[in-house]
Order: sequence, then structure tokens, then C-alpha cells
Amino acid sequence: MKELFASPARESDGHEKWLDFAARFWHCECVGGLSLNAFTEVYRKWCKRSGYYCVGAGEIHALSRQCAAVMPKNNTTKSLITLAVAQVNAVAVSLAAAAREMKRHAESLPEYPVVLAFRGVGKILGPQLIAEIGDVRRFTKKSSLVCFAGLEPTDNQSGKFQGDEKISKKGSPHLRKALFQVMDCLLQHSPTGDPIYRLLDRKPGYPRVIRASNPMTSGQAAA
Repeated sequence: MKELFASPARESDGHEKWLDFAARFWHCECVGGLSLNAFTEVYRKWCKRSGYYCVGAGEIHALSRQCAAVMPKNNTTKSLITLAVAQVNAVAVSLAAAAREMKRHAESLPEYPVVLAFRGVGKILGPQLIAEIGDVRRFTKKSSLVCFAGLEPTDNQSGKFQGDEKISKKGSPHLRKALFQVMDCLLQHSPTGDPIYRLLDRKPGYPRVIRASNPMTSGQAAA
């Protein structure tokens, strides 16, 4: 069901449309038990009341008709679903509040517009990068920052064996994760005019490997 809702989480409270939808239409029969016209009208009113765009009513209704319910439509099932949604939304509200506070602090820094000008960096990753790097003036050379992130290459050899170079991973794992997410976002949008993307695109299989190994995309069905 989540694939039918492409809207991002709301900045105000962090709620996602598919979760709020599940709280209102907690069983497939809540949708499939109605005619398409009846569901479309109910869905339209719910979207207006909840502050979401009213799109995809036909696809949602068709999916509900194809579903085979594994739990009965009763009060117990409703309680389980709505409680689970409330718990996830409670975490989302806390995360949204933390993100707003991070953004507020980051906007007061002179480097904020510079960081946001990088492709793949948005309002969430920008403050994360600033927080993890700290005062960039403490790094006298570019290589010092690379070493701090644990991205400097190391030899991979033993005796006569000579393997490919690997990164050291001795630096900040949180900074590496943030940088990884920036590169993943860059590769997903594929801006052909960006010099960094063109460099990665010339490496055989590199974009494919990045996407396949990203725990944030392969492990989840996440500004």
C-alpha cells in the first residue's frame, strides 16, 4: 500500500500519508467493501480533512479488491492496527521536532547555504553534515577531512595477494553514512550535468552497486 503514496512526510508533524490512511481504513474491506464511487467520495473527504492530496483512489480501490485478508475485520484487528500506527506516528512527531530544531540551528551558520548548494543535500542531510563535520576550519587540508570520515584508501594485500583498494573506515561512521546517503540521492536522480555523477557513471557498475548495498533503500520497502 505504501507504494501508492509517494508524498513525503509532513514537515509539521512527520506524519506519512500511508500510515494515516491505514489508521482510517484499517482493513482491506474498509475500502473493497465500498463501490469505487462511494470510496472515492469518502477518500476525498478524508484527504481534505487530513491535509493530503486526493490522488490514486482508483488504484487503492483496485488493490483492496485483490487483497486476501489474513486477519478478520473486527474490533481486535482495528485496535492492533490503530495502536501500531499511533506508536509509529509518535516517533515521527519526535523526529520531525528534532529535524526542525536541527534546521533552525543550522540556518544560523554561514556555511548552511553552501552545504545546501551541493547536489543530493537537502534540509535533513544538510544539518547532519554540518553537525558531523563541525568547524571545517579545523581541517587544514582536504585529506584531513577525508581521513576524519574514514574514506582514505588503504592497501588490501597479503604476501603475493594484491586486492583492490578499500577505504579505512577508521573515521566517523555517522559522517560516512550521511555522505553515503548524499551519493545515493545523487545517483537516484541521475543529474547528467553534475560532474560528480558523470565521474561515478563512468565507473562500471558503480551506481548499481551503490543502490544495491544501501541499507536505507534495500532494507526498507524512508525527507
